[in-house]
Amino acid sequence: MYMKNVKIVAVFAENKLGQMARITGVLADAGVNVRWVTIATTESFGVIKFLVDQSEIAYHKLKEQGFAVSLLDVLAIEVSDRPGGLYRVATVFYENKINVENSSGFVLEPGKRAVLLIEVKDIETAKEVLLRQKLKLLSEDDLLNV
Repeated sequence: MYMKNVKIVAVFAENKLGQMARITGVLADAGVNVRWVTIATTESFGVIKFLVDQSEIAYHKLKEQGFAVSLLDVLAIEVSDRPGGLYRVATVFYENKINVENSSGFVLEPGKRAVLLIEVKDIETAKEVLLRQKLKLLSEDDLLNV
């Protein structure tokens, strides 16, 4: 079963006052809706990752404005919003020797459904493993139309 990969926009930016406003201003001006964001910083630089409704437009508009930006393929895994949801996915990856590079998540329906966004080196192998374990993978359309 082929499923289009979920893409997130990653911006490498200097950690300084107003940077988030500049970046999100570019997205707002382009009519791009941000559905999820995460920030990882050091003292001077950081990476801001966005799940948006128009990843290609976001990528090109940010690039045009001089930002160091890339599109990343991630896995979007639906899990139960209860204790053990993340543990199940982590265990499947561990047992299949798949290292999680980055991860974050959010709740779709409190007490029912949550989503893990996970970056791995070999996304196709990870997909196969997850599907064999009957874990539900979500497409970009699934995420953006909830």
